[in-house]
Amino acid sequence: MADVQQSFSAAIDAPADLCYAAIADFDAYPSWSSPITQIAVLDRHADGLAKRVEFFLDMKLRVVRYILEYTWSPPHRLDWTYGGGDLEDIIGSYVFEPLGAERTQATCSQTVALGFWVPGILRRTLEATALRQSVLEFKAEAERRAAGRRA
Repeated sequence: MADVQQSFSAAIDAPADLCYAAIADFDAYPSWSSPITQIAVLDRHADGLAKRVEFFLDMKLRVVRYILEYTWSPPHRLDWTYGGGDLEDIIGSYVFEPLGAERTQATCSQTVALGFWVPGILRRTLEATALRQSVLEFKAEAERRAAGRRA
């Protein structure tokens, strides 16, 4: 049973292909995603894109470890499912829709079942802000990369 089901969208001043490249660059995540403390690509698909990725996420109460398994549909969609760890379940997706040559609508949808107790006030704060913060941090990284490409 899911604890949290939500989506968040943001318009990004970067083309869809660059957004896709940024989301696929797992090694860079700890530098721009504030809760991610460590990440490791465990397996790759034949085309080189990550297949299984291990995350360590600082949730303030505790560091949570989980593995996501990715299915890629370049350059507009990627999906993930839970592959093990400290949570009960996660499924999600990112969809990139071009808004012209240099802008993209990015929508992240995710269903999470934590599988452990979190105090009510903290749970509500996490539910209200975690996905939004994640997408906005991704937006900042994609726009940074776009600015570098234009320079």
